[in-house]
Amino acid sequence: MSIVPAEESCQAPLRRRPTQRRSARRVERMLDACADLLDEIGYDALSTTRIAERAGVAIGSVYQFFPDKRAIAQAVTRRHVESFVSRVGNRFLSEDYAGWWEAIDAIIDEYVEMHRTVPGFRSLHFGDVVDLNLLDPESDNNTVIAGRLRGLLLQEYGLTDSEEFDLAILVAVEAGDAVLKLAFRRDPNGAPELVAEAKSLIRGYLSRQFGRDPDPDPG
Repeated sequence: MSIVPAEESCQAPLRRRPTQRRSARRVERMLDACADLLDEIGYDALSTTRIAERAGVAIGSVYQFFPDKRAIAQAVTRRHVESFVSRVGNRFLSEDYAGWWEAIDAIIDEYVEMHRTVPGFRSLHFGDVVDLNLLDPESDNNTVIAGRLRGLLLQEYGLTDSEEFDLAILVAVEAGDAVLKLAFRRDPNGAPELVAEAKSLIRGYLSRQFGRDPDPDPG
């Protein structure tokens, strides 16, 4: 269920895209300010005025690019998603894995690391951020994330694409999201035993779907 007032609803986060480097830097400052404030005061207390003050820009500059605070939070979330997928992709390029099961562990490790270190990341969980369709008006957020991770796994490990594969990845994302939320509710840095359980749960489930039986120890 959305927690955003109806008047804040907006499918596209930006009114217009910055065309000059100076404007692009100003928009990035707004997003950085929003991310910091989300961690400090939460979404309910967030306002465009506070974002403008933290970013060191005039309130008119905020409204030049964003219609409301929801749109700015939406843009921050999209930036987090792109960063998350990019960082996972870089891990796939720079690290050697025995198979998809170790890649799953790397995806979880990257999520946990960003949760610990990236401003605003922990305040905008992909599964239940400002609302369930923050990333895409037609698909809920976890479906969008599942689609991005599905593409990485198909590209790197030659798994067979099918509707069953799509469903398995979506279920894995939903299950992992729930257990990792519990891990961070129990410990601000992510309770290690619950992070390990998330890895074990996802690996066990996907091994049954993919017909593989990897080492059950998540490391």
